[in-house]
Order: sequence, then C-alpha cells, then structure tokens
Amino acid sequence: MLITQTEEQFKAKSNTAICRSCGSQGLLPVLDLGSMPLSDGLLTSEQLKRDEAKYPLELVFCPECSLVQILETVDPNELFCDDYPYYSSFSDALLKHSRENALSLIHSRDLTSDSYVVELASNDGYLLKNFVENDIPVQGIDPAEGPAKAAEKIGVPTINTFFTKELAQKLVSEGKQADVIIGNNVLAHVPDTNGFVEGIGILLKENGVAVIEVPYLCDLIEHTEFDTIYHEHLCYFSVTALDNLFRRHNLYLNDIKRLTIHGGSLRLFVEKHESPTDNVTSLLQRENDFGLDSEEYYKNFSHQVQAVRSEMNNIIDKIKSEGKTIAAYGAAAKGAIMVNYIQAGTDKIDFVVDRNVHKQGKFMPGMHIPIYDPAKILEDMPDYVIILPWNFKDEIMSQQKQYRERGGKFIIPIPKPVIV
Repeated sequence: MLITQTEEQFKAKSNTAICRSCGSQGLLPVLDLGSMPLSDGLLTSEQLKRDEAKYPLELVFCPECSLVQILETVDPNELFCDDYPYYSSFSDALLKHSRENALSLIHSRDLTSDSYVVELASNDGYLLKNFVENDIPVQGIDPAEGPAKAAEKIGVPTINTFFTKELAQKLVSEGKQADVIIGNNVLAHVPDTNGFVEGIGILLKENGVAVIEVPYLCDLIEHTEFDTIYHEHLCYFSVTALDNLFRRHNLYLNDIKRLTIHGGSLRLFVEKHESPTDNVTSLLQRENDFGLDSEEYYKNFSHQVQAVRSEMNNIIDKIKSEGKTIAAYGAAAKGAIMVNYIQAGTDKIDFVVDRNVHKQGKFMPGMHIPIYDPAKILEDMPDYVIILPWNFKDEIMSQQKQYRERGGKFIIPIPKPVIV
C-alpha cells in the first residue's frame, strides 16, 4: 500500500463507501495515490498565485459487482466545464482511430440520411464530422463550452450540456431516437453511472446499438498504468463489471473489440436484446480465470506502482547529477499524475511542450512546469524528453524525428521506465 494515510485509515474509509454501480457497501482498498490536483487543471500565471485545490485519489474494488473505482467525486462542473483544455483533434492517431470507427459503423449498420447518430461527450466534433461528411444526421452532446463551439464551427450540431437520463427523455419526447449512440472514454467520467446507462437505454432505438469505448482494467493493472487514474476517471472497467452494469438496465454486451489505443481499451457493442459473441464469453471466462473478481488480483499493483516511481526518480536524478537537461512532451492528464506522483517540478523538468494551442502558455497542475509549443524542443535541445502521454509515443517520436537525429533521447515511463 502507498502510505499517504495509514493503511488502517484507508481500509476504514473504503469499508464505509458505497459502490457506484451496484450500491453495495464495503469496498476494498487497492491503491492510494495521495492528494492530487485536478489532472486537466492547467494554470495561468495569475492562478499560480492562488491556492490550488487538491483531492484524495484512492482506488478501491467492489467485491459484489467487480467494479474498480475511486472514492472521491469532484464536481463535474469543475472538471469539465470551466476552460476545459482537452481537444481531441490535436492527436493525429486519435483522428485516424475515430474515422475508422465511424466508417466501419456506417458500413456495418447501413447508415443513411434517414439514420440518427448521437455522440455522448462529443468534444470538438472530431468523430461526428465523419458522419456529417456522409450526410448522416448527428447530434453531439458535450458540457465543455470551448470544444462544443469548435464542433459547431465544423458543422457538428452540439448540445452544450451533460448527458443525463432527463436529457434522453427530452430528446425522445421530441421524436428523436438513435440508431447509433457513441460514447468514447466518457462512461468512466460519470458520477451517476446508473442514470447515464439508463439514459442510453431510453435514447436507443429497439434495434439500435450503443458503441462505447473504455480503457480496459486488465491492461491498466498488467502494464502498471497508474497515471490513467485521476479524478475525471471515476470507474475502471472489467468486462465482468460492465456486464453486471448493463444487465441492471436491460442492456446487453453483445460484442467486444480489444483496442491498443490509450494503453489498452475495449470497444463495446451494447444492444437491447441479448446475443453475445464468442468475444464476450471468452473475455468473461478469461477474467474469471485471472481472478479479476477477487481482491487477490490487485494486491501487487501498489508495489508495481511504487517501483515505477523509484525507477523514474533514479533515472532523473542520475541525469541531473551529470549536469544534463530534461524536458517533457505532452501536458496530458496522465502526465499531470506522473509528475505529481514522482514529485518532478521545475527542479527536474525544465518545461513541457504540447501541440494543443489551448495548453500553451499555461502551467502543469501541482508542479507548475511551464507549457510551450513543441518547437521549443529543437530550439533548446534538452538532453532527454519524457513522453508523458506514452500511449501516443510512436506518433510523438515520429513528430520529433529531427530531435532524435540531433542526439536527443526519450524517456518512456510506462509500463517500466526505459530510455530510447
């Protein structure tokens, strides 16, 4: 256990907590990352002068329904609405991934101008624009004002609010039901998990499909992806936990596709009538064999996380002792967790770069490292660059080919720190 509070205190707090999915009491402690700032809470120079909010970040496991989750719930308006900096369109890999998904759905579901596609947490329209280009009616729903406005500018109609059961009922009352509902990396963000899933069931046509992507818990544990644990991500899903959640709302997990994106994800195909493929039944059996529904599976995770911190600190300390310089690429949410967990401020990392112009000129939460345009890497030529969004390491190293040719080296922190 990572001791930021006593193990007994963590156990006591977990034991009185209520599961976000099944509502049972008595959750089991997995990992305590301590008090953390909001991972997407990038700061302006003016905000550096003020006190910065931090919240406990504690991971627990429900023995009743197998859901892994964090205990703290930060107000979603604080997380997603005020100057939310994440714009999906700045990642070429994500754009390619999303376009392939959209075109596949158009083909497999025979979507036409008479169809209706809704995306929950549609961000800047990065995915829905592929349907618009094919004359398929769409509706985006997203609470972040900046990305929602960006989506409208490219012709993606967007309701600037959170998706809820009540919004689903309103749309249905207006005669709108979806042939396809898309929800990528949003299910884990929702405080009212059951209300959100119930809303999907309301909005979905009888023969429609909800296509939902979530990071896969099994990959998170096996690859020590602790930096994907942050306050936006309330839940961490196994297929077992998902199957239990959807069944509670008369929805059925009928197919699954495993994806490499975001360090390992699942694409779920959820419908109103049960007809599971072998992909579903085999993954459920695999999880059962691994013991993902038992406390034992998670016992070594905290020790693996500690090992990553120790090794990262060893690498950084050795580099600094040699008088060499370190920068970082990617002011991502996982990057904020990483630099705060290893306590790497400007004494260790000189600066961070990011392609997202909305992040440039700001500072990383907690550690207050300045964020610049990626051009600064070639201008300053730091000896090493830590790739914080390691899930896009190939894309980033390709973009920074000239840096490598000049002798620069990268540090990739997950699953085990390596220098390349």
